Amino acid sequence: MKLSKLYCNKPDIFGPIDFVSGLNTVIAEIRLPENKAKDTHNLGKTTLGKLLDFCFLLGKDQKFFIFKHFDRFKDFVFYLEIELADASFLTVRRGVEEATKISFKKHEASHQDFSALPDSNWDHFELPFDRAKDMLDSLLDWRSLKPWSYRKIIGYLLRSQDDYGDVFQLNKFASAHADWKPFLAHILGFNAKLIEDHYQKEDDLQKKQATVNTIMNELGGSVEDLSKIEGLILLKQNEAQKKQKLLDAFDFRAQDKDRTKQVVDELDTTIAELNAERYSLNQNRKKIMTSLEDDQILFNPDEAQELFKETGVLFKDQIKKDFEQLISFNRAITDERRGYLQEERAEIEAQLKTINAELTALGKHRSDMLSFLSSTDVFLKYKQVSDDLVTLRADITSLERQRGFLTKLQQLRTEIRTINEEREHLQTQIEDDVEKQNSDDKSLFSTIRVFFNDIVEDVIDRKALLSVSPNKEGHLEFKVEILDEAGNATSADKGHTYRKLLCIAFDMALIRAHLDQRFPRFVYHDGVFESLDDRKKDNLLSVIHAYADLGIQSVITLIDSDLPPRTEKEGPVFTTDELILTLHDENEQGRLFRMKPW
Repeated sequence: MKLSKLYCNKPDIFGPIDFVSGLNTVIAEIRLPENKAKDTHNLGKTTLGKLLDFCFLLGKDQKFFIFKHFDRFKDFVFYLEIELADASFLTVRRGVEEATKISFKKHEASHQDFSALPDSNWDHFELPFDRAKDMLDSLLDWRSLKPWSYRKIIGYLLRSQDDYGDVFQLNKFASAHADWKPFLAHILGFNAKLIEDHYQKEDDLQKKQATVNTIMNELGGSVEDLSKIEGLILLKQNEAQKKQKLLDAFDFRAQDKDRTKQVVDELDTTIAELNAERYSLNQNRKKIMTSLEDDQILFNPDEAQELFKETGVLFKDQIKKDFEQLISFNRAITDERRGYLQEERAEIEAQLKTINAELTALGKHRSDMLSFLSSTDVFLKYKQVSDDLVTLRADITSLERQRGFLTKLQQLRTEIRTINEEREHLQTQIEDDVEKQNSDDKSLFSTIRVFFNDIVEDVIDRKALLSVSPNKEGHLEFKVEILDEAGNATSADKGHTYRKLLCIAFDMALIRAHLDQRFPRFVYHDGVFESLDDRKKDNLLSVIHAYADLGIQSVITLIDSDLPPRTEKEGPVFTTDELILTLHDENEQGRLFRMKPW
C-alpha cells in the first residue's frame, strides 16, 4: 500500500500532489536573504505530513491546525488517493466542516479527481467516523497489524519533527506503556498477547487492591476475625429469638424471672459490697481526722513563763529554750505525719466519690428492675422487651455487614494471590519468548535488527544495536545504541541528529522486514537531512534509493540549505520525478496553502 495523490476542492489554494512509487521529495527553497538564518519558515513541508494524517482519519483535536483556524479551512474538502495491495486504488474523502463524515470510493485508475463526483457515485458516502475507521481498516487490509487497527502504526509512518525524540515512544503514545508496548512488541515479532495479558493482570491487581483498601477503610478499627464475627452473630441471633418468642407469646414470666435473678444475684450483691467498702472507707477517714486533731501542740513556752512569773516561780531562759527546741522537733515530726495523713484522706475521699456515684446508678437500675417486676402494666413490659429486640437486631445487622466485608476481603485476597501467580507465570513466558526471538537469527526481530544496523552503518559507518529485554517487573524495555569500534555502547545516540537517524532507520527496517506481508509500504520523514554532514546526507540518500528499489515508498522533506552538495558535472540531487513539490518564501504562491500564514 502506497500514497498516490493528495488534493482538495480548492486547487487554486492547495494544488494537487502526485506521489510516485519510489522517492518523493518536498523541498522548501529559502530565496529571501532575511529568512536564511531562521529556524522555521512556515512554508508547509511539515504541514503536509499533518494533512496526510488527517486524511488517514486522525481524531478531531482543537489544537490541530485545521480546527484551530477553523474559519480559514471550514470550506475545504480533502481527498487522499491510496494504492492498495491488489493494485487497485482507494480515495478517502474528508471535509473540514463535517470532519466526522467520511466517504470512500474504490477505482482501477490512478490520479483521479473526484472533487466534483456526485454523492450517489461514492461507494460509501458520509459514514460516521468510527464506522469509517473500521471501513478504512478493512480496505487497507494490513493483516500483519491485527488485532490492532491501522491507526496504531501511522505514527511510525508519518514522522514529524516532534516524533524524533524517541525511536519507539511517539508523542501520541504519551499515555501508559500498556497502550503502545504490546503493539510495538507485536510488529517486532514478539508474543504481544503475553505482554497484553501481563499488563491486564497488573491492572486487575491494582483494582482489587484498591477495593481491599476501600473495604479496610469501611471496616475502620472493627474486628477482622471472621470466626469471631460469626460467633457474635450466632449469640445475638439466639438472644433475639428468645425475646421474639417472648413477645409472640405475650408472656413475661421468663423475662420476670431473669430480671429477678439479675436484681437478687447481681445488683443486690454489688450494692452490698459497695456499701461495705464505703463504710470501711468512712471509718478510716474518721480515724485520720481524729489523728490530725490530736497532733496539735498546745504548750506555749511564753504563756508558761508568764504564768510562773505571776506565781513567783523563777523560769530560767535555758528552760524556755529547751522547751522551744522540743516543740520544734515535735512539730517537724508532726508536719511530716500530717502530710501523709492528708494524702491518705484525699485518696479515701476520691474513692468515696466514685463509690457514691456507682451506688446511685445501681440504685436507679435496681429501682427500674423492681418497677418492672411490680408493674401491672403488661404493655410497658412489652415495650421494654421490644426496645431490647430492636437494639439486638441493629447489632446483628451491623455484624452481618462486617461479615459481608470480611467475606469479600478474604475472597479478594485469594484472587490477588491467584492473579499474582498468573502474572509471575506470564512474566516467565515473556522472558522465554524474548530469549527465543533474540537467539533465533531467522526471527522477525533478528531480521529487523540486522536491517536497522545496516542502515546506520551505511550512513555513519558505526554499528547500531536494537535490543529488547524484560525488566525485573516483566515489562519489555526497547533500546537502541550506537556502538564504537570495540562494540561498546556510546552516548552518540543521545544527540538529536543521530537520534533522528535512528528513528529513520527503525521505520525503514520495520517496513522492509514486512515486505512479504500485508503491511504499509510508505514512510514520511520530515527534515530528513537536517544537521547531518554532507557525506552522511549522501549515504542516507543512497539508502533511501536502495529501499525505493525494494518497493518502499519514501516521502522526505527538507530545505534547500540541507541538500547534499553537487557539482555541475554531477547534476541535481533529485530527478524531476522524485521532486514532487517545491515550496519557496518569495510570496504566497510558494506555500503549501497559497494564503497568508496562520
